[in-house]
Amino acid sequence: MAKGQLEVLNALDVAKTQWYHFTAIIVAGMGFFTDAYDLFCISLVTKLLGRIYYHVDGAEKPGSLPPNVSAAVNGVAFCGTLAGQLFFGWLGDKLGRKKVYGMTLMLMVICSIASGLSFGKSPKGVMATLCFFRFWLGFGIGGDYPLSATIMSEYANKKTRGAFIAAVFAMQGFGILAGGIFALIVSSAFNAAFKAPAYEDDPIASTVPQADYLWRIIVMVGALPAALTYYWRMKMPETARYTALVAKNAKQAASDMSKVLQVELEAEEQKIQELDRDKGNGYGLFSKEFLRRHGLHLLGTTSTWFLLDIAFYSQNLFQKDIFSAVGWIPSAKTMNAIQEVYKIARAQTLIALCSTVPGYWFTVAFIDKIGRFAIQMMGFFFMTVFMFALAIPYDHWTHKSNRLGFVIMYSLTFFFANFGPNATTFVVPAEIFPARLRSTCHGISAASGKLGAIVGAFGFLYLAQSKDKTKTDAGYPPGIGVKNSLIVLGVVNLLGLLFTFLVPESKGKSLEEMSGENQDEGAQDMERDPSSNNSRTVPV
Repeated sequence: MAKGQLEVLNALDVAKTQWYHFTAIIVAGMGFFTDAYDLFCISLVTKLLGRIYYHVDGAEKPGSLPPNVSAAVNGVAFCGTLAGQLFFGWLGDKLGRKKVYGMTLMLMVICSIASGLSFGKSPKGVMATLCFFRFWLGFGIGGDYPLSATIMSEYANKKTRGAFIAAVFAMQGFGILAGGIFALIVSSAFNAAFKAPAYEDDPIASTVPQADYLWRIIVMVGALPAALTYYWRMKMPETARYTALVAKNAKQAASDMSKVLQVELEAEEQKIQELDRDKGNGYGLFSKEFLRRHGLHLLGTTSTWFLLDIAFYSQNLFQKDIFSAVGWIPSAKTMNAIQEVYKIARAQTLIALCSTVPGYWFTVAFIDKIGRFAIQMMGFFFMTVFMFALAIPYDHWTHKSNRLGFVIMYSLTFFFANFGPNATTFVVPAEIFPARLRSTCHGISAASGKLGAIVGAFGFLYLAQSKDKTKTDAGYPPGIGVKNSLIVLGVVNLLGLLFTFLVPESKGKSLEEMSGENQDEGAQDMERDPSSNNSRTVPV
């Protein structure tokens, strides 16, 4: 046991994998399941919203959301998430993980349901309500990022901690999958019950009135999994690391963990006071000491997450256009409104099944074997390679005979995002910062990622437009085209690879060892041991 480390924390570090680890993964993971469902289900129904509320009589193509409305509907949840990550991240360190955890979940449940209800029937009224509640839904989702990661990292043992945190994050894959599958089921049922002609045969009749219920049902069902886990979230005890190191209540920490680990642990009041006397550990987020110890780490976690999300979310949003280009989704006018939802959901589900979900679980399997650093480097490297491979011969991929190759390359980019930086950028910030700043620093890193998502999602909506004025989507100015957009994304991934060098490896180490919290006064200065690649901290 490390000098100065509390027995209760050591017990958690060396605990064998037990049932409580899995309940923690499910309880924390269900939040992510809901997050992914809620954030991605909107992309399934945007085309439908366009047909219902922005139909133009006599137009050759079905109605679509104007660019500013489309950006608002897709992006307002991201803005909420960014704010939520910062606010709840900070609150999680101030009030404790558990207290704040229930708040975020309730917010998600209420706003999921409310975003399917609208005030008024006018397009403006419906879109305004949808945007308002999706902002607050995002706010709740944002809180889930730092809290779930921190709770899982503080509960886990040091041998399999990476896999446990990654498993919580991997529930996103199932959320995306569930969103797709649920939309397939509901749209099939609606299609069978309410027959409608294609748009080109009868523009008005192609969108049945009942289609207005379809998108609401898809959006509202996101509340279910979150509501189901509320009870268990409230029953989880506060993490021992918060109780002992931040709230300084050794007795409570020992009694909570005795129940969880089912072993007798003694309260070490004296040791906590000793740790408290070590003034070197009282530094705040904006102090010189934090900058000296963790400044580069925070730059590393924020920059890599920012760069990753630019690439990750821009792909997700011009996914529909890629599917249309390679023929997975027929031209909109050949389908009725409900068939279109079905086809988009089918394409998203296939991509999730083939590349998104497997990528996440590959990370879970390998993160504690080959380490966070190796996975992140490898992921960024392959994402760069595949982006350039899609971009440079882009015209070659648009021919009908080469479509399958394009989809395979596209899937591989996704696979290496998830078996790569998409998972590791979530895991690492929960491991390398001190307990009293852990949730805040994770929130800052995650918010930086969401900023990247906003750049990716909206910058590329405009950038990926054709250079030819006649070929742009309605209401958009000409952009640089898909080919050049993919080249830009390749460069972004390359930068991510370079910034990864700022992030330390935390495989197999206790959280206190990574953050320097159980160092005594004489060992305040930490430096890398040159004989080891694991950046082991040694007293100077």
